[in-house]
Order: sequence, then C-alpha cells, then structure tokens
Amino acid sequence: MSIVVWALGSYPAPVLPDGGAGLTEAEVRGESLRQSALGRAGRWVEPVVRPLGWDWRIGCAAIASFPAREVVLGTLAVIYNLGDVDPGDDEGGSALVRRLRAATWDGTDRPVFTLPVALSIMVFFALCAQCASTLVVIGRETGSWLWPVAVFVTMTALAWFAACAIYRLGTALGW
Repeated sequence: MSIVVWALGSYPAPVLPDGGAGLTEAEVRGESLRQSALGRAGRWVEPVVRPLGWDWRIGCAAIASFPAREVVLGTLAVIYNLGDVDPGDDEGGSALVRRLRAATWDGTDRPVFTLPVALSIMVFFALCAQCASTLVVIGRETGSWLWPVAVFVTMTALAWFAACAIYRLGTALGW
C-alpha cells in the first residue's frame, strides 16, 4: 500500500514555474505532492474534512486508509517525505512524531496536529467501518451488497459527526 500511496503522491510530474528555480527542495517536494493524484484527491476532500480540523494531507491519509485503516501512519509518513515508517521502531516513529509536530497548515504557522485534531482522528478511525475486507465479509455473509453499503455510509457519517463534535468541543475548551 505504501508503494501505491508513493506512486499516487509522485505522479503526474509537477509543472513548476521556471523549473522550480528559486524554490527550496522542501518547497519543490511540497508542490509536487500538491499537484500529484493523491494531493488532488486530498484537496478535493479538504472541504469535507476541514470541519474535523484536518488539512488536505490528513484527508489524503484517510482516503488511502479506506482499503485498510492500518496504513494511515505509513501514508502520513509518505506524505511527510519519511518513506515507510514502522511506528514500533523508535527511530522511524520518532522521526514521524517530530515531522507531525512541526507540520503547519499551508501558508501559515498554525500547527496541523493539535490535541482536538488528534482526538478527532482517533474518534473517526474508532467509529468508521472502512476496512474493505470487513465490508466484503458482511456482503458475503448477508448475501447482499446493500448491508455493506449501509454499514459503510452509516458508520462513516457517524464517525464524521462524532469527530467533528470532539474537535469543536476540544477547540472550545482550549485544548
């Protein structure tokens, strides 16, 4: 899955003004990701995830995690240019933590990851029934694709509303 996320985050090749002259390497990588298929998907979904306190990069990770939610950390590692990170590995996990703590919203110094954002992510992933294999089993066991679709839509909506409520409450309380 990390290879697929990397490919979606790398292609199509970016169109940079003046070939990227005058941009730092980090700015070139950031612009490349924004113009990639994954970045475009993240930008497209950003209005939906912004009420949860998420930016387009967290939206990208959520999209990539729908086939298997356990890839969300690996996806964030790829998006933040860390490659494949094992969260159990002290070195890789620490690098990801440092990068996420330093992440800011595009064009600002407002941090992306705050306590209300972290809580909204956890609530969303705790409630969202997005594991593709689980949905396939539900379909097979019930003999109908109506049930997995209903479970997916209902649980995704519940997860979104709960994550939004947690984010709003945490922000209002100044967390």
